[in-house]
Amino acid sequence: MMMRFARTIHRGSRIHSHRSSFLLSNALRCNNHSPADLLRREMSTETESIVARLKSSGLFQTKGLIGGKWTDAYDGRTIEVNNPASGDVITSVACMGERETQDAISSAYEAFRHWSKLTAADRSGRLRNWYNLLMAHKEELGQLITLEQGKPLKEAIGEVTYGATFIEFFAEEAKRVYGDIIPSALPDRRLFVLKQPVGVVGAVTPWNFPLAMITRKVGPALACGCTVVIKPSELTPLTALAAAELALQSGIPPGVLNVVMGDAPTIGTSLMESPQVRKITFTGSTAVGKKLMAGAAETVKKVSLELGGNAPCIIFDDADLEVALKGSLATKFRNSGQTCVCANRILVQEGIYEKFTNAFSKAVQNLKVGNGFDEGVALGPLINEAAVQKVESFLQDAISKGAKTLLGGRRHSLGMTFYEPTVIGDVKNEMLIARQEVFGPVAPVLRFKTEEEAIQIANDTNAGLAAYVFTNSIQRSWRVSEALEYGIVGVNEGLVSTEVAPFGGFKQSGLGREGSKYGLDEYLEIKYICMGNMG
Repeated sequence: MMMRFARTIHRGSRIHSHRSSFLLSNALRCNNHSPADLLRREMSTETESIVARLKSSGLFQTKGLIGGKWTDAYDGRTIEVNNPASGDVITSVACMGERETQDAISSAYEAFRHWSKLTAADRSGRLRNWYNLLMAHKEELGQLITLEQGKPLKEAIGEVTYGATFIEFFAEEAKRVYGDIIPSALPDRRLFVLKQPVGVVGAVTPWNFPLAMITRKVGPALACGCTVVIKPSELTPLTALAAAELALQSGIPPGVLNVVMGDAPTIGTSLMESPQVRKITFTGSTAVGKKLMAGAAETVKKVSLELGGNAPCIIFDDADLEVALKGSLATKFRNSGQTCVCANRILVQEGIYEKFTNAFSKAVQNLKVGNGFDEGVALGPLINEAAVQKVESFLQDAISKGAKTLLGGRRHSLGMTFYEPTVIGDVKNEMLIARQEVFGPVAPVLRFKTEEEAIQIANDTNAGLAAYVFTNSIQRSWRVSEALEYGIVGVNEGLVSTEVAPFGGFKQSGLGREGSKYGLDEYLEIKYICMGNMG
């Protein structure tokens, strides 16, 4: 899910990129400006205007947060944050490493002693305050997300609302961390089970949902009495820093929530090796998740991992075509296909294959691509050039093996990292695009004959996060849902994520669950107390 990309690191004061200024000056030298050049000029001006407004709101932070204090990197290094829609450098943020991470861990360790002793009602109230502030500033937070991640503003504000609901939900669940009394086999003994916070948590989050992937982890951690060191993606740190600023304003004490960003391998190693960090929670790629699991073994930390997916979307010939079209569009093209639960393979029964692919392609053709701040835009840019190159390599592999391009299949005329929404047909399950996440706006369509074949194709993967089924048969919906080796199944529904339900996968899609009452267990230790001489 989360890919690692090269970043530009600077020592000392902020150094601005000359890329966007070169593009602008080059365009000005020409008598005829291309639409892409004009759009970039317009977006550059808009970026400056939005940044100015965000700075005046107090939410535009560029330093890390350690012990309640905004802190520069100790050696003065910075790292650029870019707008993927224009290539502009939005700002530079502190590029931190081992020493800053160790101080953040120590701060969280000290704060744990106090935070874990507060009453559940007290922690609940502070989390509720944080939720209220997140919602009060959803417009500014949405603008930050669109600015550094690229998704359409309406979708970005939707992420803020979605992310805030985890804080609200776990504010309520903080008061419901119950234990048990076990009937004893002996009359003079009493057996008690307590649930206690695990301790300091290291939370490593990706760029595709820069707010929601934080709140989904931090909400239950703080509700249980844990403290946290967050390592957001270097591609999208500004949203995390803004959320942390609001956490401070809400009354969450210094040291309870810390943010460090920059040198990802060094920060990750520091979190893994520290005996004071008792749990790692990670959303990202399966490859990185495996490394974290191996590293956690040295200090026997608790680990929860939400990793990559390869979601099948199975459309049977008895499905309601309109419902199937709406659901498959929603699950495939949200965030330009850059989500772990996106439909990565659309399996269509042969009786409606032609009818569905024609209707689906027409619907996809109507999706507007552009700057996320523009009205009516459904798809923004991909996160960076490496993401575009991955899409291109997957498509090239599929076409070389017999797949057919039904729509799109090339970079968008807008330039930068914009890519045309694409549909390809006659895909086979052995093609690379059906084996791995494409993480882009490409919908591969596969044909199947029987229910058994659909299940076999769907399960033929190491991933097992989300799956989708479209059918009007109740019996089939139960049979297929139970047969699919996935942690989440949507039946006649393409948007399945909610704070009240457990989110997580089977097989190499991860360990543990996030959200819902089950999400609390990931941050708790169970203690059994046997008390004798009680007769």
